[in-house]
Amino acid sequence: MSEQVRTMFAEIAPSYDRTNSVLSMGIHHLWRRRAVAASGAKPGDAVLDCATGTGDLALGFKAAVGESGRVVGTDFCAEMMESGPAKSAARGLPVIFEVADAMALPYPTASFDIASISFGIRNVDDPVQCLREMGRVVRPGGRVVVLEFGQPSGLFGAIYRWYSSVVIPFVGGLLSGQRAAYDYLPRTSAAFPAEDRFVGLMEQSGVFSEMRYERLTLGIAVLYVGRVGVRKIGEGSETGQVGG
Repeated sequence: MSEQVRTMFAEIAPSYDRTNSVLSMGIHHLWRRRAVAASGAKPGDAVLDCATGTGDLALGFKAAVGESGRVVGTDFCAEMMESGPAKSAARGLPVIFEVADAMALPYPTASFDIASISFGIRNVDDPVQCLREMGRVVRPGGRVVVLEFGQPSGLFGAIYRWYSSVVIPFVGGLLSGQRAAYDYLPRTSAAFPAEDRFVGLMEQSGVFSEMRYERLTLGIAVLYVGRVGVRKIGEGSETGQVGG
């Protein structure tokens, strides 16, 4: 990921949670709950949450996998994770936070049951490589879960595009002091492949035996779930160590 994007996230990190809640009117919490439910996470599972940010999705997974499960939250921007450990401790949901690049994960092949990324895959340099890496670290039969913004159509889509291009930069700029970041985020959301086009990227990665998507809140967000297929002999690499 580019240093420019990393710096942008570092600058908005202190106000990220508050700004998200205001701009989404809290709906983003419902989207993350749906992502956890769709993953099939159960007690004892090991989960990797990429681009974890302040850790909300990772904490949701920890609640699902329980004491016997393990959740690792990673982000390429250390500043974004600074509030994560305190949130984790306050909720009694221990999560391991580590700096890592989602396109080159430092974990062994097949070391997790689930890998997830929410509102982050559009920011990586190569989404297909990111999907391959997430699929690599998940055991065959496990799931990769991607939550990303969509592109609603029709009248609602027109209203949403106005909100994204006018309201989000204005309000985001007021709350964070970084208007340029909230110009960038809606712009990348509008340009990123959504629904069938993103499933095409999942197919291109070559790691999934099953793929599906679900539109959330009239298509503002889209949830993608891929089941990792059986690997060919010799495929993948056993590099890195599992955190914790």
